[in-house]
Amino acid sequence: MKKKRRWPWIVLAVVVLISIGVAVFYTYTSDQLNKLAKVDIEDVDLSTINDGTYQGKYGSFPVVVELDVTVSAHQITKIIITKHDNGQGKPAEAIIDDVIEAQSLQVDVITGATYSSKTILIALQNALNP
Repeated sequence: MKKKRRWPWIVLAVVVLISIGVAVFYTYTSDQLNKLAKVDIEDVDLSTINDGTYQGKYGSFPVVVELDVTVSAHQITKIIITKHDNGQGKPAEAIIDDVIEAQSLQVDVITGATYSSKTILIALQNALNP
């Protein structure tokens, strides 16, 4: 009596399951990033912000940002990013210099790090608009 060869079917099943998992992950990630791209950044009226350090955070998978923003005499004087899960978006951290210089959240995103840039801006918006 011949033994049935099951291993090709097992390999096929594993490949199919991995393919489905990758497709679901890709779809979810793309959906999250598309939602992030559509978020409008609102500017903050710094004249209404008291002196102090404010914490902000925002996450849209796969990017997560936590930061501290210091306001003195109604001006943003310092921004410290305490957490930035970013994949390839590390260059986006340069946007904090643009925000401090402009004293506004209405700055251009960093080319090549659009999603991380927007996430940082939203975290700043959340810190200053509690």
